[in-house]
Amino acid sequence: MQASDRHTWLTPVLAYLAAALILAFLSHSLPRMLPGDFVTAMYGASDVTLTAEQAADLRALYQDDSGFTAFLGRVFCLDWGYSYAFQAPVAALFFDALPWTLVLMGTAHVLSSILGFVLGVEAAWRRGTRTEKAGVGLMTVLEGIPELCSGVLLLLVFALNLGWFPAAGAQTAYADHTFVQQVADRLHHLALPLTTLVLAYFPGNFLLARAGMVIVMKSPFVLTARAKGLPPLRVRYAHAARNALLPLVTRFGLRFAFMITGALVVETLFSYPGLGTLLFNAIAMRDLPLIQGIVLAASIMVLGINLALEFVYILLDPRVAHAS
Repeated sequence: MQASDRHTWLTPVLAYLAAALILAFLSHSLPRMLPGDFVTAMYGASDVTLTAEQAADLRALYQDDSGFTAFLGRVFCLDWGYSYAFQAPVAALFFDALPWTLVLMGTAHVLSSILGFVLGVEAAWRRGTRTEKAGVGLMTVLEGIPELCSGVLLLLVFALNLGWFPAAGAQTAYADHTFVQQVADRLHHLALPLTTLVLAYFPGNFLLARAGMVIVMKSPFVLTARAKGLPPLRVRYAHAARNALLPLVTRFGLRFAFMITGALVVETLFSYPGLGTLLFNAIAMRDLPLIQGIVLAASIMVLGINLALEFVYILLDPRVAHAS
């Protein structure tokens, strides 16, 4: 490997390692700034009345005065701590919730990216037609609607009024299903949260792909491909669409960066048992080890995805490698 190649690959790795260290510090420090504590959150709204001495003893029991260095050492040893509220290891809680979020958010990202890209390319190819204008207008309106509004609307119409889909949860509890019935049951529960997220992400991908294609279609190499008489489908996707793909890849990575926060709203709304719901409960209970574990692990995941995308950029567009 040449020195320039090593520089191209090593620079982003070192930058992301520095970012991971900063995120570790923030995930340790910021949860400690939350008002209130676990004892107040646990017993404040209950019928149990603690004496001042009992409250002080419990606060001393659940107080974590370890510094950042000790926290970092535990993280390197894969010790994520113990949840106060759930009385279970943080790592176990995180990995129990992670698959639900990956299924929901991963499917929503992939579906909205593919749909947005293909329909955006087709709209740009038909620029100026009534279909294209109607599509752009509809996507512009949908882009301005937050997932909370569309989720509440879907919940009211399709779950509470029509009863076509479950209003909460990820599967039917205590049901004696075969494997196929269980998969169908989970897809049935997944439908509304997934539709909410696709409606939230799809319009932006459509508008971005269309805008990129409109610019690329004016490029000399696309005009040359058309002049050579190549089939329209080949000109559209093999020549033009590939060069309009990079901004969409960037958006895909940025959207993953907001995966947990986006999941927090939708999963809480539909009582979906993923990381968003787990983080919401941890914050409500002031469960510091659980908040720290979820925030840090999610941050490291996002950094890993973005680092992988850096290499995808280099593979997709050699100009990125040259710029590095």
